[in-house]
Amino acid sequence: MPRNANPSRALHYYAIFLACCTLFLVVAGATVTSKEAGLSVPDWPLSYGQLMPPMYGNIFYEHGHRMVATTVGFLTIILAIWLYRADDRPWMRKLGFAALGAVIFQGTLGGLTVLFLLPKWISVSHACLAEIFFSTTVAIALFTSPSFRNPPHMVDATGSLSLRTLGLWLPFIVLGQVFLGAAYRHKALDLIWHVAGAVIVTAAVLFVAVFALLSYPQHRILRTFAIVLLGITFAQVFLGVAAYMSRVVTAEAPQPMPVMVWFTVSHVATGALTMATSALFAIQSARHVHPVAVAPMRSAANMSH
Repeated sequence: MPRNANPSRALHYYAIFLACCTLFLVVAGATVTSKEAGLSVPDWPLSYGQLMPPMYGNIFYEHGHRMVATTVGFLTIILAIWLYRADDRPWMRKLGFAALGAVIFQGTLGGLTVLFLLPKWISVSHACLAEIFFSTTVAIALFTSPSFRNPPHMVDATGSLSLRTLGLWLPFIVLGQVFLGAAYRHKALDLIWHVAGAVIVTAAVLFVAVFALLSYPQHRILRTFAIVLLGITFAQVFLGVAAYMSRVVTAEAPQPMPVMVWFTVSHVATGALTMATSALFAIQSARHVHPVAVAPMRSAANMSH
């Protein structure tokens, strides 16, 4: 298959399919944690010494999670090879192999959580890398889209405050909140840290999105991504409150109750969507907004040297 300046739509659709499978993997992992099924299968990489153990009780969730992870791994191998063979952009081929390296490392972290009996910080790292990998697959889906091959609709930065800079920092702020949420779920940090992070992230998203809407109301792409980011973030806040309240109400239950599991898993999945959307927003901001112009006096001084 020769490298092509315009990869087929099939590659783009495949990247979307992989991103959807990765989101399902995040859901499966969150279900394992919420159901407290992490050590229901005590060995790795086999399960009770078998490729396919009896799927009953919490074994269904833990081994099912491993099966989904293995599938995503194989799909990522195909994507990396496909990008290498079909895409003419060197950075895209590198990104495909970076995604493959990430999913291999992610699987290794998952195995270590079992072998070392759920160590907190390895479990937290496993959760964070899952969301980074999901954001990477979503970004690849954007990069392989036909629209991304079109010239960008460039707009000027407004004053000294650049949407490029704001957009660049936003995914890192969201990732910090992902870390705090994972640390709370794995009992490495208290809830107050996650709540404080939620306030900061919500304020940051609100500021950046409103800034984009007010500064570039006629720019369809920036406007759309700002609105989507706002909607997903506020849904995430609602689900976070619901997850906490359901956990409090069912605290005396002998086992995790379905309402708590459902809200918690939805909260984690929407968190992954928030992370991915903030990454796409950063990409589109860098693609469509000019950098802040250098001040004339400073430019003259640089020219004199």
